[in-house]
Amino acid sequence: MKIAVCINHVPDTETKVKVGADGKSIDRAGVNFIINPYDEFAVEEALRIKEKQTGEVVVLSLGGDTHKETLRKALAMGVDKAVLLKDDTPRDSYSVAAALSAALKELAPEVVLFGKQSIDSDDAAVGLMVAEMLGWASVAVAVKVEIADGKVTAEREIEGGHEKVEATLPVVITAQKGLNEPRYPSLKGIMAAKSKPIEEKPPAPAQNRAEVVEMRKPPAKSAGKIVGTGADAVPELVRLLHEEAKVI
Repeated sequence: MKIAVCINHVPDTETKVKVGADGKSIDRAGVNFIINPYDEFAVEEALRIKEKQTGEVVVLSLGGDTHKETLRKALAMGVDKAVLLKDDTPRDSYSVAAALSAALKELAPEVVLFGKQSIDSDDAAVGLMVAEMLGWASVAVAVKVEIADGKVTAEREIEGGHEKVEATLPVVITAQKGLNEPRYPSLKGIMAAKSKPIEEKPPAPAQNRAEVVEMRKPPAKSAGKIVGTGADAVPELVRLLHEEAKVI
């Protein structure tokens, strides 16, 4: 069985992000980048499927040379092959999905895994767009996956509970936290990953459907307000919640 995992190279969640000089992107100076946390669940699940079914796990990432660091992390976890769709130009979710779907069509895997969302753009759209472009079944926010006899049985999160679904292969699955516990790369895996080649390919061209016109930080929180103490302060508190905060 051939399993593909699409991963992204994103700013560390502990990074203090600054808006760049162009006002449309982040200032990358001093920013630590990591594998997208949700993508780690996808990589781990791909490795577990391979261990049960046998086969090959291939990871793909779309971006510049810096993405090789994230691809090597996946190789160190035990992935067989890494492919960099090399492109430094800004892409929206549609354009990213178009490039990934073209590469996946050529690769012809039976299962494609994504993290449920990438923590940079945070729109949770690319995986499902890829499924639509390929014309494949999709299962989003999966927390349990079983594959047998050309069919996937999955449990996915929905509001207020879980939903059990079935789909035939090929299929696109987006991984939610709780699907598994990602393994730590072993020293042997880390050393082996350093010598494994990363295939570089030009991605399929695609025109962006959205444009970032401005990026800015949210306004700083205003200072708190004390309206009084005891029962006498309740009317004023209710008025402020209604007229200023507009929460009641």
